Amino acid sequence: MKRYIPLIFCMSAALFAHNDNKVLNIKKTDTAPVIDGIIDDCWELSETADDFFQLMPYFGNEPTNRTVARILTTQDALYCMIVCYDDDGRVQAYKGSLDNISGDHCSLMLDTFGNGRTAYKFGVSASGVRSDCRLIDDARNRDYTWDGIWFSGAKVYDWGFVVEMKIPYKSLQYNESLLSWGLDFDRYDAELKEDLYWCCYEESEGQRVSKFGKLYFNGFRPTIRGMHLELYPVGLVQAEQQEDGSKEVKPNAGLDVLYNPSPKLVFQGTVNPDFAQIEADPFEFNISRYETYFDERRPFFTEGNEIFMASGRQRNMGFYRPMELFYSRRIGRKLPDGSEVPLWAGAKTFGRAGAWEYGAFTAFTGEREYETDEETSVEERAVFGSARLKKQIMGNSSVGLLFVGKHTASGDNGVIDVDGAFRGSNWQLAYQIARSYRDDKGDFAGSAGFTMISDKAIVGVRSRVVGNNFDIDDVGFVPWRGTAELVGLAGPRWYFQDGYIRSILCYVGPILNYEKVDAFTDYGALFGFNMQFRTNWGFEINTDYGRSKELDVTYDAYSFSFSNWYNVNPRWNASFNGGYAKTYNFSRDYLADYLWLNGYFQWQVHRSFNIGTSAGIFAEGNPQGSIEEITYNSRPFISANPINNMNVRIYLDNLWFRSSGEVEQLIGGLLFSYNFSPKSWIYLAINELQYRPGETLKLRDRAAVFKLKYLYYM
Repeated sequence: MKRYIPLIFCMSAALFAHNDNKVLNIKKTDTAPVIDGIIDDCWELSETADDFFQLMPYFGNEPTNRTVARILTTQDALYCMIVCYDDDGRVQAYKGSLDNISGDHCSLMLDTFGNGRTAYKFGVSASGVRSDCRLIDDARNRDYTWDGIWFSGAKVYDWGFVVEMKIPYKSLQYNESLLSWGLDFDRYDAELKEDLYWCCYEESEGQRVSKFGKLYFNGFRPTIRGMHLELYPVGLVQAEQQEDGSKEVKPNAGLDVLYNPSPKLVFQGTVNPDFAQIEADPFEFNISRYETYFDERRPFFTEGNEIFMASGRQRNMGFYRPMELFYSRRIGRKLPDGSEVPLWAGAKTFGRAGAWEYGAFTAFTGEREYETDEETSVEERAVFGSARLKKQIMGNSSVGLLFVGKHTASGDNGVIDVDGAFRGSNWQLAYQIARSYRDDKGDFAGSAGFTMISDKAIVGVRSRVVGNNFDIDDVGFVPWRGTAELVGLAGPRWYFQDGYIRSILCYVGPILNYEKVDAFTDYGALFGFNMQFRTNWGFEINTDYGRSKELDVTYDAYSFSFSNWYNVNPRWNASFNGGYAKTYNFSRDYLADYLWLNGYFQWQVHRSFNIGTSAGIFAEGNPQGSIEEITYNSRPFISANPINNMNVRIYLDNLWFRSSGEVEQLIGGLLFSYNFSPKSWIYLAINELQYRPGETLKLRDRAAVFKLKYLYYM
């Protein structure tokens, strides 16, 4: 039996509550405030938002401390100030780097298209660390790859802290004909674990853009001045030492371009881009018959990539996930000998017009020879392309069309997809139907998922069917050819208004999975139990039992897994998960026991210094009932922020096998990064890989990369 069990760490649904009384009128000032966390006199012109609502940990209770938000505008920029009072003077202010906020913080959110579905979020910590993202799919998901040009300041006082922000209008996309934007503020009190919002939401749903308040312009209209052009020259020097002792220094340069011809459209381009990965992918233990999925880390592909994703993802619930038809790690991919396919240039555009969203992408890769089993192979030059069109319908639902393709001299591979999501007050039904092609051959695949979460119950159903000839290996990640699955679950949920326990959830359901290669439909049942506590920790247990077949072996399959997470103190957090399964081990080609345990821990030793580690233990049994192998992997790290937006990180990744009693692989790395100006960075990375071909560890690869990226903003 495969591991089908969903991990539901946090509930999210949508029971529509209205915030019509949440209204703020923007005031224009001729004297812009200084962005330093000191309250200037000009803020007295603005209206105040101070009736905040407690979402967690005690839903609907009065906040312990008062929060006051204000907004002003000049002709060119929007200004926001949030004053966070703390009667006990216990503000948690930790230094950090961009998008790495910890401790006390607060945020401003703006729905600049008034569609009730997408919004910008600007967050600042008490120490002045910035974080920004886009809320998408009615805040069911977050796009942290978005990086805006804006400015902030913060100052801690003995009575609390103050955050100020300046957001130039030309750094935003918006509908210039609107009389108002959607608006919300939030504040997180790290000591009390209080999550506060200006707008009111249902406990079971969390935040929703569709329930934002209103920011009225009252005759004022934002205007954009300048060329709306961002240029990012990139300078790069890479030094490498190989196993045979050879050394090479490779200077390089590239250019990234972002052009905003209107508030509704963005063009991005890159020439000779730097796609060197600063930090090695984390170790993933895999005994299944399918390849391992790795997240994309390269900025050109991550920025704005949500437009090319199928509808239906839910950030806080991993039960249903649409198929990954556009897997950007296929572009400029790593070859079997460790070399990379050169990427010459790329471009993409995306934007919005009314209820429509649209995007297009293209990339050009070069030819590369590589060695496999003492044979020389060639990766051909290729052109990759994608196009996306999506429309908002029926309020907060959507329907879309997606194309992804790759063209080489020897053939073509790609996929066409229709997908969408229907959303109600507390449910979502998502679907996708796709057709692949490889030259003149192809096949169909589809998936669907229904989730409903209320304050009393949960219901979920997901299914996926992949044709035997559905092949998108050059552009996407759908390795499950010739399979079909159906998983359902349902159960009660209890929420407690007061007390130590916040919520309890139980669910049961059936499992069906068909694989043509085995000519058998696996069947079984699952059970899960989830409990969450008001001190910011919780746990979940899952188990399943059924009948399975793998490679002519039919057997009783069962598994048990657990997970728990802890954030009870603002200075440390941890998570652990593990389990046991009777399953088929494809890496060893037999049926046996399998046990695993993973963990993560991070401790804020000082306001500018933290340490932590991730670790995993994987025990493979054999048919005789004894342990065949135990694999251990850990990744301890030290991270320091001498000043905000400057980070020094040192990590050590090691791989140990019981059979040898030795560390078989060691990866060490140092990364220095400094975001010295908006979208401008200095990087220095040093990485070394050692392996054990005999009695001692031996150098396989050592590399140092220096990178400078600077923004010219017009």
